[in-house]
Amino acid sequence: MRAARLIKMVLLLQSRPTMTAAELARELEVSERTVTRDAQALSEAGVPVYAERGRAGGYRLIGGYRTRLTGLARGEAEALFLSGVPGALREMGLEDAASAARLKVSAALLPSLRDASRTAAQRFHLDAPNWFREPRTPESLPAVADAVWDDRRITARYRRGRDEVTRELEPYGLVLKAGVWYLCARATGTTRAAGNADGGLENSGSGASYRGYRVYRIDRFAAVAAGEERFARDDGFDLPAFWADRAEEFARSLLRSEVVVRLSARGLRALPHAVDAPAARAALEHAPAPDPDGWVTVTLPVESEEVAHGQLRGLGPEVEVLAPGTLRERFARDARRLAELYGTP
Repeated sequence: MRAARLIKMVLLLQSRPTMTAAELARELEVSERTVTRDAQALSEAGVPVYAERGRAGGYRLIGGYRTRLTGLARGEAEALFLSGVPGALREMGLEDAASAARLKVSAALLPSLRDASRTAAQRFHLDAPNWFREPRTPESLPAVADAVWDDRRITARYRRGRDEVTRELEPYGLVLKAGVWYLCARATGTTRAAGNADGGLENSGSGASYRGYRVYRIDRFAAVAAGEERFARDDGFDLPAFWADRAEEFARSLLRSEVVVRLSARGLRALPHAVDAPAARAALEHAPAPDPDGWVTVTLPVESEEVAHGQLRGLGPEVEVLAPGTLRERFARDARRLAELYGTP
């Protein structure tokens, strides 16, 4: 839209002393010829845009001109608070709003402070996804984000394995955890499509104040439709507190089994890096004093014997599995195979 582009051009020129046609074209995502036409249109409208030729030339505003178009719209102000998470802004469809908000703030600042956004961006950056994981934006994320901003109810088809359920949801907030998007919502209606699709992340939080609220992975939404009806948000709902409560409960719910292990001093130090944090914390809280050899025997909560085998293998000879016997036998087989590979001929 040309009017929005012209406003953005004025704000850019107000926030910087001089900009070349190429710089403006890059910022506005247009050609340099379009920049020339836009500058002429602004000049004809009374905005004192001046073009200087030569190697050090470019476009600038003269006469100390300042626009009053610096008032932030609500969406821009909200997006500004997320501007330190550029990837998340792009995925939610808020990048343009954040860009406009930053320009307006820059235009309102004193000249000596206008480089604050650049200097901050060069010193702090948040990269949310895990290493070695290709980030993928769920198709339904922009629609869900719009509904969250506007407090509008949504109807969503949610996949659970081979099954699907259709849910009527009040979307309260979005959480980006290790590159995965989650929706925290209150379910107002459920239609079961096939099988038993409940469980896992959908369980509600344990705290009484969060009863009825659930967590959904955005990439498991098969379809999302936002209605025009808005819901009355519960002012007592605290998204960070709810997520912390829910994440802790979910981590505990995975630890359904126990193994007894004996650890060296080095193994004790490495345990929190080898297994899940809640499991290591539970084991070390009740760890007895070391035996005469300096080893400590602990009971470790685990998700399953299979998972424990994979996690504890990373500790090598710094751990000895005592129980259950089936897991101990797995490690004995591993030891025999290693001896065959590395033993002296």
